Amino acid sequence: MGVHSSRSCAPSSSNPQGTVREQLLRTLEDLSELDFKKFRDALAHGDLQGRSCIPWGRLENANWMDVKNLMVDFYGAEAALDVAITILEKIHLHRAATQLRESREKGACQQDYKEAIRHAYSRIKDQNARLGDAVSLDARYSKLVIVSKHRDKEQREHEIMAVGWRHVEILRKQAGSSIAVGDLFKPSRDGWTPKEVVLLGAAGVGKTMTARKIMLDWACNKMFAEFDYVFYIHCREGNLLTSRASMEDLIARCCPCSTPPLAEVLRRPERVLFVIDGFDELRFTFDQPESELCSQPREQRPVEITLSSLFRRKLLPKSSLLVTTRPTALQKLGRCLQCERYAEILGFSMAERKEYFHRFFENTEQAAAAFQLVRGNETLFTMCLVPIVCWIICTVMKQQLSRPGGLARSPRTTTGIYILYLSSLLRSLSDQLRRDMPTVLRRLCCLAANGVWNQKVLFEENEVQEYELDQQEALPLLLNEHLFQNKHSCVSTFSFIHLSFQEFFAALFYLLEDDGEGQDPPASPTRDVKVLLESYGNSRNHFMLTVRFLFGLLNEEYRRELEEETGCKIAPRIKQELLDWLQNSQKMQKTVVIRELEVCHCLYELQDEQLVATALEPFTGVELQDLILSHFDLMVLCFSLKHLPSLESLDLENCIFLWDQVGPQLSKQDGRDNLNAEEKLSPIQLLCGALEESGCELKRLRELIATLGTIPSLEQLDLSRNSFKDGSVRELCEALSGPSCNVQKLWLSRCQLKKESCRALAKVLCSSHSLKELDLGHNELGDNGVRRLSEGLRDPACQLQTLRLSWCRLKKASCRALAEVLCSSHSLRELDLGHNELGDDGVWWLNEGLRDPTCQLQTLSHRLKELDLGHNELGDNGVQRLSEGLRDPTCQLQTLRLSWCRLKKESCEALAEVLCSSHSLRELDLGDNPLKDEGVRQLSEGLRDPTCQLQTLSLRKCQLTSACCEDLCAMLSTNRTLEHLDLSENNLGDGDMQLLCKIHPTCSLQWLRPQKSGLNEEMLLKMAALTYLT
Repeated sequence: MGVHSSRSCAPSSSNPQGTVREQLLRTLEDLSELDFKKFRDALAHGDLQGRSCIPWGRLENANWMDVKNLMVDFYGAEAALDVAITILEKIHLHRAATQLRESREKGACQQDYKEAIRHAYSRIKDQNARLGDAVSLDARYSKLVIVSKHRDKEQREHEIMAVGWRHVEILRKQAGSSIAVGDLFKPSRDGWTPKEVVLLGAAGVGKTMTARKIMLDWACNKMFAEFDYVFYIHCREGNLLTSRASMEDLIARCCPCSTPPLAEVLRRPERVLFVIDGFDELRFTFDQPESELCSQPREQRPVEITLSSLFRRKLLPKSSLLVTTRPTALQKLGRCLQCERYAEILGFSMAERKEYFHRFFENTEQAAAAFQLVRGNETLFTMCLVPIVCWIICTVMKQQLSRPGGLARSPRTTTGIYILYLSSLLRSLSDQLRRDMPTVLRRLCCLAANGVWNQKVLFEENEVQEYELDQQEALPLLLNEHLFQNKHSCVSTFSFIHLSFQEFFAALFYLLEDDGEGQDPPASPTRDVKVLLESYGNSRNHFMLTVRFLFGLLNEEYRRELEEETGCKIAPRIKQELLDWLQNSQKMQKTVVIRELEVCHCLYELQDEQLVATALEPFTGVELQDLILSHFDLMVLCFSLKHLPSLESLDLENCIFLWDQVGPQLSKQDGRDNLNAEEKLSPIQLLCGALEESGCELKRLRELIATLGTIPSLEQLDLSRNSFKDGSVRELCEALSGPSCNVQKLWLSRCQLKKESCRALAKVLCSSHSLKELDLGHNELGDNGVRRLSEGLRDPACQLQTLRLSWCRLKKASCRALAEVLCSSHSLRELDLGHNELGDDGVWWLNEGLRDPTCQLQTLSHRLKELDLGHNELGDNGVQRLSEGLRDPTCQLQTLRLSWCRLKKESCEALAEVLCSSHSLRELDLGDNPLKDEGVRQLSEGLRDPTCQLQTLSLRKCQLTSACCEDLCAMLSTNRTLEHLDLSENNLGDGDMQLLCKIHPTCSLQWLRPQKSGLNEEMLLKMAALTYLT
């Protein structure tokens, strides 16, 4: 099932002229050299019953191929055969003339049969097709991955357990041993040509579609030219044949034309291929003794005898067989057929899954949206390996797209898709087997749950027998059989088509009502869901999908669908236990915040708005950090956000949103390492093998942004460390400007914003009635960006109080624009310009803005509490100028940070004067400056002044030695305000510390960080005993 070409094969592609050329060439090649000369002479000089002769000059040196081409070109295809028959009769080659005449009649008969096959197989009906609905087989079929190499047990386990891109990679490696359908009967490397080929595949993987495509392609002369006739026998229909039938009868029944060429077929059986589709569905035993088998095609025998004779090669032994079957019938098939070539259909490759979506929808945008959503759901994306699952997903999404709201409204969850998949498999069951399904399903769920608990995906034959699961009921339908070699023989093991399908049945195990037929099998795990949830809480990844399915099966609509299809009673008795677990799993002290995206996935599977709102009632926020979120993850997250009744905070720090993925999703660690190395994600490029990596930019936040206007209680929004595009910024700003948006604090640091983003942000500043704090740090806004931002800051409607622009590559031009803001803004209280190369001119402009006599911001100037000028080359001259303002009586600065500013002892003299005059300065950071002992001596003079109010002083890494300790001790003995002193990373020893420890008892020092490196153990213990030392 899939898409390969939108063009159906037309009857003309059968090319009857090609058949005529072949017939004519074979006839000429069979002639002796003398007869061939006679043929050419008659063709040039003989009586051709009114037809012109070909000039001898063109025939004299012609070989067989030349003569054939000359005749077809000169007379036309059909007339060339007439001329050849006439000449053969005239030169007395009557037998050759008869053979050519019969070959011609056979060719016409074959063309009629192929025409009938093309008509019968060119179109198919979907499972939900209405009367008259049909689609082209060529337009729906795509190439499947078919491998001819057996896999060992470990490879099978990896294949069953892998999901998402790991599964795609496994499939890509296996495709290295793939075989094309048209090569199934090609000779092997040693020249041996198989006569019996078995094509294996799980339920719904495309066996029947492949068999029908073989019929169509053969009829269109695209494959299997070595066969004159190919017949299709569907085993499900064979079950309905209860009367006696010969091989001729079976051929006539499966032939779409009214007069099958039976005589021609039986004359050359080595040129005949039988496609036996669905061997696993035959209810016959095939254990008849050899004496009961038949060998004559016209012999009337029971259908099972006739088919058994064909399989066991007693009947038409020279014919070829292509048998399709599910894995569970391999042993049964092996007892009646000597398979000469084995091939297995694995399903769709990555490329063919995408192609299927595009051909199914026929609308490029719809196909891309649907495929993108599925690709973000690792479980569904993995199961899209199976064509029937692809069809179900596409059908459901196409219906959703035709409704208001599209894919975002009333989505079909993974649980819902799996229920549809199970339903499609059950439709092939007989009425009796459907009546037995509740019992079978209960046993199957026990097996699945036991496997999940024991982390087991392959089950031995005796394990399956313990659950009383026999082949006639569940095995061919829901389990796959695998044959593995041991030391002396082959052993059978069984598995579900994928671990996710096993986990679906494991979840169902906890919800099935007791049918009253007895206890669960002895090996069954406990039905206490609390034990499962506790184990999941301890392991996190183990049981994850099982728990998701538990929530999904609580959905009333899904339960009803499943009950109707299976006949089982499914009770939501564990509902309250699941909700209690979900709420308790996220509690941390007194706050209840969603800290795991898996919570949102569970609630998304639930799809019950009232129940979801109840589950989320105690939650007040979402804190998800360092995640790589697919489009589907974002959709899941937004579903929970929309149902949070009292959302107060949303933190998505360091998360990456993959909107247009075209490569494998990054693991958390690998993705983060990649980001740190490259600083920003590039468009995804799919690489090969183990080196495959990807990166992507944040494409859109449409779903997330759309929620901002629906949550009036949301006051803080942290989107730091996300990679934005300008389009996303515009959408975000539109949402923030909405009347119902009450976000007060917005963090957008490290979001790769550029100057273009500032125009949209300026509009928010003019229109938002709530925004008070904006962090744009670590974005390359530049001077042009700040100029645009300033337009909004100067607007009288702007309410912003705090603006952070550190590490934004700002220079003096930004300061001029911000100076104008300071002269006009009535709200701005805090401005962070740290780590920007403002230069002296830039600081001058800022100073002008702060000192403007007409500026209402003079109040802000008086209220300036904190100034961080760290990591700037101010030098001593800069500090001396700065000190002039600090000594001003109106200055209210409380914190001054001057680390890494290349200050020396001259700065200390200026700062000492500040300490003697300032009534407000409480904290001074002079770390990482070469002040040396002389600088500390001058600084101590200011600290000893009674006016000094300093409480915290950092002299970290200032190249101090023991020579400064006396000055520090003298200062500490008189200073009554200093509480914190940092002397770390200086060259101070044990004796120096002893001096500092003998400070005056009236000293207020509460916290001292000394240089601990090099101190002896006794000194360290003595210092640890002092409560004010750390």
